[in-house]
Amino acid sequence: MTGVAVYKQGWGLDDVHWSLFEADKVAPGLLAAVKAAALVEYNAPDYVTYLKRVFADAGQATLDAIEQWGREEAQHGKALGRWAEMADPEFRLDEAFARFRKGYTPPHFSGDSAQSVRGSRRGEMIARCVVESGTSSYYSAMRDASEEPVLQEIAGRIAADEYRHYKLFYDTLHAQPEPDLSFWAKLMIAIGRVRESDDDELAYAYYCANVPASQEAVLPYNRKKYSRASAATSMAIYNRKHIQKLVQMVVKAVGADPHGWMANMMGAILWRRMQSKTA
Repeated sequence: MTGVAVYKQGWGLDDVHWSLFEADKVAPGLLAAVKAAALVEYNAPDYVTYLKRVFADAGQATLDAIEQWGREEAQHGKALGRWAEMADPEFRLDEAFARFRKGYTPPHFSGDSAQSVRGSRRGEMIARCVVESGTSSYYSAMRDASEEPVLQEIAGRIAADEYRHYKLFYDTLHAQPEPDLSFWAKLMIAIGRVRESDDDELAYAYYCANVPASQEAVLPYNRKKYSRASAATSMAIYNRKHIQKLVQMVVKAVGADPHGWMANMMGAILWRRMQSKTA
C-alpha cells in the first residue's frame, strides 16, 4: 500500500465499499485467518456480560463504554464474516459461530462472580490492554499484507477501532480507585494473558471456521494441531514494525517506557520467536 487511510469511530457495514471486492486477490492463508478472527470478534457479547459484572458499580459511563466496545467488536465479526462469505461462498458465519459457541465457553463467562479472574479491576484492564494491543497490531498487519481492496479497508477500520479500545481500557485502568499494582504484578498479568493465546479460543475458532461440520468425523478437533495452524496463518502476515508497536503498547500498559530498553528487547525477542515458528 502506498498510503494508509485514517478511519473514524462510528462506521457501519454500509460504509464498507463492498463493490470493490476482487476475488482473484484473495490469499488462502489470509482467508483462513479472517474466518477464525470473525468468530472471535463476533463472540463479544460474552465478554461484555463478564466485564459488566466486574465493573457493576463503576458508574454508568463505564458500563456504557463497555456496551459500546462490545457492539463495535461484534460488528468487526460481522464485517469479517461477510467478507469471508464473499471470498468463500461455502462459508457461513452464523453456522460456524454456532459450532464455536457450543464448544467454547470459559468458566468465568458462564458464572456469576463479580470478581475479575485477574484479581482486580486494574488487573482486568491490563489484560484487556494486552488483547487490544494484539488486535490493533494484527489487523494493521492484515491490512498491509492483503492485496484485496475490501479486506484492506475492513482491516484498517478494525485496527483503528482496536487502538481506540486500547485507549479506553488504558484510561479505565488508571481511573480505578483501587491501589496501584506493582510493576512486577502488572508484568505477570500481561505475560499470563499473552500465554492464554495458546488456549482453546483461537485454536477452536480456527477449527470451526475452516473445517466444515461435515468433516468433523474424519478431522476431529485437536487443540495442539489447530493452535499451530492458527498461529502459522496469523504470524505469517506480521512485519517487524507491527511487532514493535504491539510490544510498545503492552509495555506502556504495565507502566514502563514504551520506547525504552525493555520494549526494544522484548520486541526483538518476540520477532525472532515468530520468525522461527514461520520458517
